[in-house]
Amino acid sequence: MKNLRVVFMGTPEFAVATLGSLLINGYDVAGVVTAPDKPAGRGRKITKSPVKIFAESHYLPLKQPDSLKDPSFIDWLARMNPDVFVVVGFRMLPETVWKIPGTVTINLHASLLPQYRGAAPINHVIINGETVTGVTTFIINDKIDTGYILLREEIRICPFENAGELHDRLMKHGARLVIKTLQGLAENKLKPKPQSQFMLPGEILKTAPKIFPEDCIINWNDDTQKIHNLIRGLAPHPGARTLLIKKSSSLTFKVFESQIENAEHTLIPGQIVSDGKTFIKVACKSGFIIILQLQPEGKKKMSSQEFLNGFRISDYSISVN
Repeated sequence: MKNLRVVFMGTPEFAVATLGSLLINGYDVAGVVTAPDKPAGRGRKITKSPVKIFAESHYLPLKQPDSLKDPSFIDWLARMNPDVFVVVGFRMLPETVWKIPGTVTINLHASLLPQYRGAAPINHVIINGETVTGVTTFIINDKIDTGYILLREEIRICPFENAGELHDRLMKHGARLVIKTLQGLAENKLKPKPQSQFMLPGEILKTAPKIFPEDCIINWNDDTQKIHNLIRGLAPHPGARTLLIKKSSSLTFKVFESQIENAEHTLIPGQIVSDGKTFIKVACKSGFIIILQLQPEGKKKMSSQEFLNGFRISDYSISVN
C-alpha cells in the first residue's frame, strides 16, 4: 500500500505539509516539481519556493520547468515511472502531463468542491462570511477544479479566525486527506464521484478567483460584518486597506485585525472616532469597526495605540472606498 511511486507537484507553503506527510508515511517520492525561482519582496531578490526549500533539504529529485509542455520535462516525468501524481497549489497541467501516471493525477483543494473553485478559496470563504469549509481531493481533468471527487472533509470556521489561521488548519487536514486518498486508491476502495452529486437542488456555485489589489479596498459604506469579514479574509496577506486623507497629503494603511461595534449613529461612513491615544473606530453602515492592528505604508505592523503615539489622526479623514 505504501509503495506507491509518487511525483509531487506544488509551490506554496500550503503544499509543504502534504509533501512532508508523504515522506513520513513511507511513500516513494520519486521526484518533486515546483515553480522556477523568481524575484520577491521589496528588493526583488531571487527566491526559492517553499516546496523547493523542503525538497532540497530532503535531497529529493527536483524539476522547475518554465514550460510544462517541454518535451524534455515530459520525458523526465515518464522516466520516473510514477503510479500517481499528487498536486497541491500548482499550475494547471496539460493533458500530456496528467495522463502520465499509471493510476491517476490527484489534486488537493482547500474548499468543499464544487464550491469555491479557483485560486483563493481560503480568502473567499471568510470574505463571504461562511461558517463551514473543508478540503477535497479530486482527479485532475482538462478543466480547473472540476474533476471527479475522491474524498472531502468538512471543517468549521471559527468566528474570529483570519485567512492565515484557517490556512494553517486546512494545510494539516489536507495533508491527512491526501494520505487517506492514496490508501483508498491503493486498496481500490474509492469510487470517484462527479461534483454534481455534492450539490443541493438550486444551490448556487461560489467561486474563488485570484485576489487583486482593487479587491482589498475597504468600502466604509458596507455594514460592519461585511467589512470585518473582508479584513479577516485578507489577513495576514495581502491585507485590507484604506486611505487616510489630509489637505495636502494622504496615507495608505492596511488593517489586519478588527472588532465590530453594532450601534446606531448619525456619522458619515468613513468618519473616524478616536481619543487620539488608545483607540480608533471608523463609522460604517450599521455601526463601527474598531481597528486593533494596522500597518501604515512603509512601516511595520502595530497596534492602534502604537500608531496613535506620535500620529495626529484628528487631522485626517478616511476615503470611503
